[in-house]
Amino acid sequence: MQPETTERLSDRLSGICIILVHLLIKFKLHFLPESVAVVSIGILMGGFIKIIEFKELANWKEEEMFRPNMFFLLLLPPIIFESGYSLHKGNFFQNIGSICLFAVIGTAISAFIVGGGIYFLGQADVIYKMSMTDSFAFGSLISAVDPVATIAIFNALNVDPVLNMLVFGESILNDAVSIVLTNTAEGFFSQSDNAMVTGWETFVQALGYFLKMFFGSAALGTLTGLISAFCLKHFDLRKTPSLEFAVMIIFAYLPYGLAEGIKLSGIMSILFSGIVMSHYTHHNLSPVTQILMQQTLRSVAFMCETCVFAFLGLSIFSFPHNFEFSFVIWCIFLVLLGRAVNIFPLSFLLNFFRDHKITPKMMFIMWFSGLRGAIPYALSLHLGLEPIEKRQLIGTTTIIIVLFTILILGGGTMPLIRIMDIEENKTRRKSKKDVTLSKTEKMGNALESEHISELTEEEYETHIYQRHDLKGFMWLDAKYLNPFFTRRLTQEDLLHGRIQMKTLTNKWYEEVRQGPSGSEDDDDEAELL
Repeated sequence: MQPETTERLSDRLSGICIILVHLLIKFKLHFLPESVAVVSIGILMGGFIKIIEFKELANWKEEEMFRPNMFFLLLLPPIIFESGYSLHKGNFFQNIGSICLFAVIGTAISAFIVGGGIYFLGQADVIYKMSMTDSFAFGSLISAVDPVATIAIFNALNVDPVLNMLVFGESILNDAVSIVLTNTAEGFFSQSDNAMVTGWETFVQALGYFLKMFFGSAALGTLTGLISAFCLKHFDLRKTPSLEFAVMIIFAYLPYGLAEGIKLSGIMSILFSGIVMSHYTHHNLSPVTQILMQQTLRSVAFMCETCVFAFLGLSIFSFPHNFEFSFVIWCIFLVLLGRAVNIFPLSFLLNFFRDHKITPKMMFIMWFSGLRGAIPYALSLHLGLEPIEKRQLIGTTTIIIVLFTILILGGGTMPLIRIMDIEENKTRRKSKKDVTLSKTEKMGNALESEHISELTEEEYETHIYQRHDLKGFMWLDAKYLNPFFTRRLTQEDLLHGRIQMKTLTNKWYEEVRQGPSGSEDDDDEAELL
């Protein structure tokens, strides 16, 4: 089988999915999440390929296979980096304690609930018997949630932006934490035959390994981001946007390679690098590169997510399955239970320390919206479990859980909004606000204002002195870190940036006006305006 054949199939599948997403936006099918539509296309195409193979018209078995190494090296890093880069940093740093509680403690709780449940049910011969390490590895990988539908629901319900960030930040960090937990279980799985230690010693060693992976990777990513900010502050590349953009791309992927090279988590490292580079480095760029960087990351992340969800649909037909009804049913129950034990007690605990309370209805929405996405699917294929029937069972169960949460829970998001006749819905209907579950449409409507910075040194100092509510890290950042790592615009820089943007806009506009026909109809322009 020729390698380029795989590339052609991937290109065609991506093209079909892009057209599908465009049609969803064009015909305003806002109730349907893009992930649901793309997975459905993958399922249909997988069925079509299977029919062709059954008729012996072609053999596309190799093209259907989804390679975990391709996912972790090429597809996942842009998705994670873009997630960190697009965060609203103010609300993120203000709520960093709550976010870390949900992301770290909550994910660990969910992993222990699912893993422990599978282990003890297996010991009782209720379901397929698995070791403690394998059970915990599966519980860790299945605890990674997809934040897209969650944020769409919250936007539709006009939720407080602080609560919105609380859930979004938890969802993004949750992916990295879930990967680190899975790697922790895998690491001890390979050592279990050689190390005769007690259960308590194993737990302490696993905890130490996890903390080293988490904080070591986060520190490496943060350091790389700060170095990029320092370099671009003192090496002015604003007049050569192509070089500026190239440097940003290099620094974007650098922490992933460094972390993997020293046996840390590249995903955790690239996430924190994206957060730091967006908070500091981005404001050292020219306006052209700021816009280019933001839109490029969004486009690449969209392509990667589309490929993963499409191959997720294809995977139903791409490898032998080992389906056990009782195992699947109990796993779905444990996943929902683990999410509930994560959300409700931690939200109740956080309400003692928060001014913005998390209401019971919001807790229910957070629980209901715990969709599983691309990461559990890829991690399940990456696990080196033996025998082969165990690996097939984990892979099949993961696919079913992901499809269940995407198609059933994701498809039920809009009906949930209609059923929960709360005040926010009435307000939205009165204001005729259009509700959409399309991530692409929401991200493409406008650039984020905080990513186009035009504050001069004097304006920045005045802005900081007027802020008397800054505390803790926010005060330290505004007073010392931000001035040290970012270059504030002079009036000359500000004028040059505006001239550069105006020149590019005018050049593009003139080309559009002249066009293929060479017509320049000012009357049509005035009528359009």
